[in-house]
Amino acid sequence: MTFKQAMMSEKSENLWAATKSELNSMEKNGVWKLVTLPQGCKPIGCKWVFKTKGNSKGQVNRYKARLVAKGFTQKEGIDYNETFSPVSTKDSLRIIMALVAKFDLHLHQMDVKTAFLNGDLEEEIYMMQP
Repeated sequence: MTFKQAMMSEKSENLWAATKSELNSMEKNGVWKLVTLPQGCKPIGCKWVFKTKGNSKGQVNRYKARLVAKGFTQKEGIDYNETFSPVSTKDSLRIIMALVAKFDLHLHQMDVKTAFLNGDLEEEIYMMQP
């Protein structure tokens, strides 16, 4: 759904709250700053992605909104040099679980809501405002 469709839907209040939460989080983490586009630079577009998180009974638990850059418009070697996403593998999880069991440790799981915001970029990225 587009942003306009989301704001016209019956869930608009919840989706707007999720959108504000995402923008507040980005502002708090200093993810972006408003600048004048330098001459010769091409800005990347963006779009809102909306999702609902459900519980085990299939009921909506929370609404999520993410502002994503349309990075597919970039060209490797021109706009960026490499991509990397730090994710864990099943093997890594199995090793950690085995160590926890062997040494009788306590394991805590957490979800970092803004983990992707903490990556360091070497390139300057210009994105159009949503």
